[in-house]
Amino acid sequence: MKLIEWPLGAFADLQSPFTICVFGKDPFGSSLDEAFANKNIGDRPIVIQRPKGKTELRHCHVVFVSSSEAELVADIVGRLQGTNVLLVGESAGFAEAGGVIEFSREDNYVRFTVNTDAADRATLKVSARLIAVAKIVHDREHSRVCSLR
Repeated sequence: MKLIEWPLGAFADLQSPFTICVFGKDPFGSSLDEAFANKNIGDRPIVIQRPKGKTELRHCHVVFVSSSEAELVADIVGRLQGTNVLLVGESAGFAEAGGVIEFSREDNYVRFTVNTDAADRATLKVSARLIAVAKIVHDREHSRVCSLR
């Protein structure tokens, strides 16, 4: 992907697929499958999965957490600690809770927020072009520590 870069260690081998997972109630239906059918990122085929359990998320490269799972965000962030997973969500406060990208709607536009602390933890490189158009936040814990100084 041009806007996010994963470290080579994020893949088991050179032939491993790029796995996009949707966790919770799927707002995309078949459109996600259709959009990525027979598509590649570099030489890697794109695979769409819908894991049923949180333990399966560690095998994904991108995890979209549906708003139906908003109460599980802290647990999911904890479970993915030490992985190279791009955690994306749509619930309010998702990025500040440790997600990397939060999508929201504002004035009929889709906006996004990037948590640079979360991206750094996942060792994902976010392009300057993406940073330039995103709202930037940090972990709630980081914000609280800074406000105490």
